[in-house]
Amino acid sequence: MKDIFIGRLAQLETLEKRIRGLKDGYRQNIAILGDEMAGKTSIIFTLLNKLSDNYIIPVYIEVRPESLSSFGKRFVGVLLYNFLSNSAIDIEEDLDFLLAKSSSYIPKTTEKIRLVLEGLEKRRKENVFTELLSLGESIHQETGKFCVFIFDEFHNLESLGVKNIYAEWSKQLLMQKTVMYIIASSFKYKAEGILSKELSLLFGNFEVINIEPFDIKSSNAYLDLRFGGLSVDAGVKNFLIYFTGGLPFYLDIISEAVLRYSPERLIDILEDLLSNPAGILNQKFSNYLKSFQNDPCSLNILYLVSCGHNKIKDIAHLIRKPKKDALACINRLLSSSAINRNADFLKINDRIFSFWLRFVYNEKMRSFTFDDKSQRALFRKNIESIVFEFKQNSARPVNERVMELLRLFDDDLMQIERKKIRLSHFREIKPLELRSRSLRDGLICRSQDTLWIMAFKYDFLTEEDITDFSRECKKYKHKKQQKIIVVLKDQDPNSRLRAMEEKVLTWDINKVNQIMDLFSRQRVIV
Repeated sequence: MKDIFIGRLAQLETLEKRIRGLKDGYRQNIAILGDEMAGKTSIIFTLLNKLSDNYIIPVYIEVRPESLSSFGKRFVGVLLYNFLSNSAIDIEEDLDFLLAKSSSYIPKTTEKIRLVLEGLEKRRKENVFTELLSLGESIHQETGKFCVFIFDEFHNLESLGVKNIYAEWSKQLLMQKTVMYIIASSFKYKAEGILSKELSLLFGNFEVINIEPFDIKSSNAYLDLRFGGLSVDAGVKNFLIYFTGGLPFYLDIISEAVLRYSPERLIDILEDLLSNPAGILNQKFSNYLKSFQNDPCSLNILYLVSCGHNKIKDIAHLIRKPKKDALACINRLLSSSAINRNADFLKINDRIFSFWLRFVYNEKMRSFTFDDKSQRALFRKNIESIVFEFKQNSARPVNERVMELLRLFDDDLMQIERKKIRLSHFREIKPLELRSRSLRDGLICRSQDTLWIMAFKYDFLTEEDITDFSRECKKYKHKKQQKIIVVLKDQDPNSRLRAMEEKVLTWDINKVNQIMDLFSRQRVIV
């Protein structure tokens, strides 16, 4: 993405720290999980470009559905190539050359490799994967160097046809002390299942790094860098942040088109990308949906979720299927990462795909004509309406928009980070004027058995703000009290500790937007 790297420094620093720890005798394996196009591979490539330690041999493998023989040859080829690159030796991308050149430096390891390759030629599968992984320890014994094996989309290892592949790998993870593994997957639901079951170990466990789309601040910074000196209206940038959901891939594609044409042609650009039969994103999504062409139940659920019908309890009724069949279909979608689950809600994290499903794919399926001009005209009308609605909402006070959101709650469960929260159906929601010096705007919400008290902090949140708010809340004598401060800027680290002590939830704008998404409301961009 045009060599722009922002918003992921903390994750990159964690990876660098763990690699340094490997040399000091502390081995910690890492799993990088996140939706497709969220930037996982970008982080890995940035890490590889920064690595300059002659005692670290990175081995990056994009795992794809292929034969064990093909995978094995790629694995040893990358391993030997990076070993020799690490040693400042002139090299060629030829396996025979790499073996011959390496045999002078790591004879025992190259002999093992030759035996593995002979086994692959004879289509042997037993122990081959284990033997490949053992090459890292072998190199360390001969040279003192450490290998970092990086498996991108590691779940595809299952396609190699190796029986009990995770059981084999687990043994290596327990025994190897001088090899580190970094694994990545876009199939978060499936990957979490593998990590919690097949690769759950007493020693050698994977530290999980979750990669989310860019937050508002990072998205803004990214667009500022992309647009450079071009004058782009803040409203256009804010809409792009909302529309893309902060996915770097989409920010890159759309900002590139804006640079090529002009910000004033944003509607034309989106129409061309999403509605034009030759549009890049139209083709991408159309090809993706082919994997569901024999599964009408999944297609139906995807469309319903894109339209905001995303409560699990309602799905079976809406698709007119028994609950058991509906749940089986939902689980298939979860396993394929087409949707994610948030407690009682389903969600399509890819906001542009969700939009395309609703306004391009569905309109095409419903159309009585093959004339795409009428469909594109309808798409244009819909996107213009969404842009107009976004501008109107952006001008409204945040507390007013949150009040509207609270009115949609209907006793469903939602999860924010690791905490599940009951979204009570409120019988009364009204503005509350707080008496704190820096907290003025608030809301008070009453349900049958719960009282929510909310405050809005428009600038920096301090420890004193938490104390003042907690004192205000004590005026209301209610056993089940939920205290929440919506923070629109940033907060003092000490305020986080104080909030935990006072049992006050602090929701930044990203958390508020998570809830907005669940109820199909436009995000707040500040």
